[in-house]
Amino acid sequence: MNQSNSIQFSIIVPVYNRPDEVRELLHSLCRQTYTDFEVIIVEDGSSILSEKICRDNMGRLNLKYFHKENTGPGLSRNYGMKKANGNYFIILDSDVIVPENYMEIVHNTLQNNYVDAYGGPDAAHDSFTSTQKAINYAMTSVWTTGGIRGASEKVEKFHPRSFNMGCSKEVFERTGGFSAMRYGEDIDFSIRIKQSGFKTQLLSEAFVYHKRRNDLTSFFRQVYHSGQARIDLFKKYPQSLKLAHFFPAAFTLGLFISLIWFVFGFKIPLFLYFIYGLILFFDAGRQYKSIKLGLFSVLASFVMLLGYGWGFIKKGLSK
Repeated sequence: MNQSNSIQFSIIVPVYNRPDEVRELLHSLCRQTYTDFEVIIVEDGSSILSEKICRDNMGRLNLKYFHKENTGPGLSRNYGMKKANGNYFIILDSDVIVPENYMEIVHNTLQNNYVDAYGGPDAAHDSFTSTQKAINYAMTSVWTTGGIRGASEKVEKFHPRSFNMGCSKEVFERTGGFSAMRYGEDIDFSIRIKQSGFKTQLLSEAFVYHKRRNDLTSFFRQVYHSGQARIDLFKKYPQSLKLAHFFPAAFTLGLFISLIWFVFGFKIPLFLYFIYGLILFFDAGRQYKSIKLGLFSVLASFVMLLGYGWGFIKKGLSK
């Protein structure tokens, strides 16, 4: 599919036990300024169903609802793409809220400069909790992730992520879609898209509000698994491992060693971590215009780096 004027959009959303998230997402899709799209909700073996919410919105959206056994988000997205009528698939997570001009931006961009696949960044809405905003900062700041979640358009740093990405039907058919990986499946998909020769692009203006449901404990578990997934990706695609991916592991080991040295009176290494925390505090505080969110963001950033770093180290040392 090469002609932009024949694009037919299908929005694919897997969900697991999150009806309240689906309600917010569907309400945001009802407010889109560009409305020529269908929505596919795939209930991935949930015990708390979103069926009623979906049926309530079927009069407002071209919406289809499917319930299937639990297979994880990647294979559920594949299921939705197989059920879709469109020839260009937009993949969203259930915990996002879509700005009202999102579809218009995607449509106009692809009309003017068609690409086989795209990814967009995420942002924090003003209504989000302090924890959600702090986690968003940790996940998107150049001081923590180096911009690899969409702040940079460099090909070697950016991979479309499944919370906000699109691909043509041809991409899905030629690559086979998402793998059965539980974590890192979106990066795996993005790597195979590029290996297949498809053209990709970051649509920096096509952002979504990513309403992460985590508290800091579950956030640690999430990034821990992501760190492990990075090693799994390295085993499949050795060229995918970049220097930036070692930063959380180096941060984690360095902090552990610094704490030991501090006990023996050598304070300078730990002081450097304090300086790094101050940088995060002032940057996040400036961004959110809040001392409280500056402090929360430092805590969330350290949780993210330690969780990812420990997962990376543990998986890397395992056979």
